[in-house]
This record gives sequence, structure tokens and C-alpha cells, in this order.
Amino acid sequence: MSALAPALLINPSTRILSDAERTERMTSPGFGRIFTDHMAVIPYRDGAWQQGEVKAYGPLSLDPSASVLHYGQAIFEGFKAFAQPDGGVKTFRPDANGRRFNRSAKRLAMPELPVDLFLEAADALITLDRAWVPASTDESLYMRPLMIATDPYLGVRPAREYLFVLFGSPAGAYFPQGVKPVTVWISEDYVRAAPGGTGEAKCAGNYAASLMAQAQAETKGCDQVVWLDAVQHQYVEEMGGMNIFFVYQEAGKTTLVTPELTGTLLPGITRSSVLDLARDLGFETQERKVTVQQWRDDLAAGRMTEAFACGTAAVITPIGKIKANGFEMPINQEVNGPVALALREALLAVQHGSAPDTHGWMHTVC
Repeated sequence: MSALAPALLINPSTRILSDAERTERMTSPGFGRIFTDHMAVIPYRDGAWQQGEVKAYGPLSLDPSASVLHYGQAIFEGFKAFAQPDGGVKTFRPDANGRRFNRSAKRLAMPELPVDLFLEAADALITLDRAWVPASTDESLYMRPLMIATDPYLGVRPAREYLFVLFGSPAGAYFPQGVKPVTVWISEDYVRAAPGGTGEAKCAGNYAASLMAQAQAETKGCDQVVWLDAVQHQYVEEMGGMNIFFVYQEAGKTTLVTPELTGTLLPGITRSSVLDLARDLGFETQERKVTVQQWRDDLAAGRMTEAFACGTAAVITPIGKIKANGFEMPINQEVNGPVALALREALLAVQHGSAPDTHGWMHTVC
């Protein structure tokens, strides 16, 4: 891992939006449509991270031969900042995002960014753009860190120059309809990741490769696509860019089941948090493989009572119906399930500071 770069320079923008302009933009922000006044940038060259700065949000300048445009060395993360009851701001598990960022970097032969520097950049940016953190419990400031290869060279090899960028976006509901069950399409024509590939890395190419399947799902009247394994095409892996959970009610016990991490799934930070919260609420948890046929059989038998997806952007979103070639099945009468809603409420309560942070997940920013 590279040595720490010099402390970040703070260069406030001279084009700060007025309170009225900012308030107007933050009204019903949706997801990923508006951005704060500043961004953090840190270049990498000569084998080390260089002086970074927090400066006005704006376009990046890239050479047409920049490696990222040709060979796709690009990774990113996503985490959130939340307003707290005492007027402060905290981020949810940013250190975990920093560590996963480095695992993605390693898989794509990119330099690791020290987690302390990752946190420093986030804290500096959020502090400067504090006024952009929404106060509503349904909203947050979504943080997007990324790294791209900027080396102006057309040879096929790991780049020698990179740029780390971090910016913020006030966010409301990821799905426009809010917390309502979504309909999902089980993809049989496409796969997200194969063994030995980049499935557990959060790299840009994974998402580009998913767009055709997502478009297909939409033509089938579905909100999201469900991915199956690349080898046998029968094991459920992920839902779109989110992890998936199944809720079982048997012998008076509630059990949450989620596909085990095999190297082709993204190890979601919300996923691991949900597993911990489920145990806090007295539910049992299992990480194991689930086939499409098991999903159908367990729904039909009444053993499985709910299914939901989870992720940083979507939080926890119930699944109301599954569709595939030849069948479709409703889940929980296509209404929000009590277990999914209880977990969502518990997660948001910790994030917004209305419940104790017993796991030490919240990082104080300002």
C-alpha cells in the first residue's frame, strides 16, 4: 500500500449556490440527479498518491488516450452521510467502503488508496458541503468515490497514473415509487459475473454489462433483473446492483436467507449490516445457495413469506412479484412485508441517530 499523501488542500468554490437555489434543487431530489458545490480529487503518479484538494465541482479533463477510455480500469463505491438529532453529520460504515474500494482496486491492478485518506477526503468534502445534507429521514447525502486510469498510453498494461475523485449527491428514494414492492425478472439470457471474473469487485464494467439485461427486464414490465450463476444457470445471485434476501417462517421461527458469497457476488455492506440487524431482532440467518426452483417451491408451500433487496442506494426494498419465461409468482400478496419493513426501520434508525449504534457503524464527520 502506498504511503499517505500530503494533507488535502481546501479550496472553496467561488460559485456557491444561494440558500434558495440549494433548497430548490434539494426538493424531491430523487437519486443521482443533483450534486453539491465541491468535489475531492487526488492524483496518483510516480508510484505514490500526490497532493489532493477539495475544490469546486466541475468537469474532469482527460487525454483521449487515457487508459480508462480504452481498457476500463475504473472502480467506484457508494456510501451515505446522515443528519443527526444533535445537528451533526455522520457517515455509515465508510471505513468498510474504503476497504472494499481497495479490494476492487487490487482486482483491477490499480493502486490502493489508504483508508485514512479515503476518510479524510470524505470528511473534508462533507464538512464543506454540510448544508447539502438533507434533514429528512427518507433522504441522505449519497457519496460517490471513484478511481480511473488516466495514463495517456495505448499499450495494454496496468496504467501508471490514476485519479481518485469523490463527490456528493443529495438523495431521496432510489426507486421513484418509494417503499413499494418491485417486480423482478429472472434473466436467463445474460449473466452478471463468472467464476474468476470481477463479480466481487465494484468496477464500472460490471454495470455496463448489466444494462442490456435491465432493459430486457423493463420490456417484461419489471423494475429490476435477478442474476443467476454463470455455470449452472439455476442459483440466484443478485438483483440488479443489490443483494437479495429471502424470509422464511417455519416452526415459529423467522429465518433470513441470502446467497452465500462465492466470488461472483458483490459483498454488500448493507447486506452484512442486515445480517447483524436481523440477529439483533431475534431472527435467524443463513448464507447459502438458493435455486430458482427452490424459490418457487418455497413460495408455493408458504415457507417463504417475503423477499427483498438491499443496497446503499435502495436501502431495503421489498420484492412483490417474480417473473421469468414461463411463470410469474406474487410474493406476500404484493404488499410490503413486516420483516423487510422492520429491518428497514431498524437500519434507518441507526443511520439517523434515533437508535443506539451498538455495532459502531456510524462515523462522526462534523
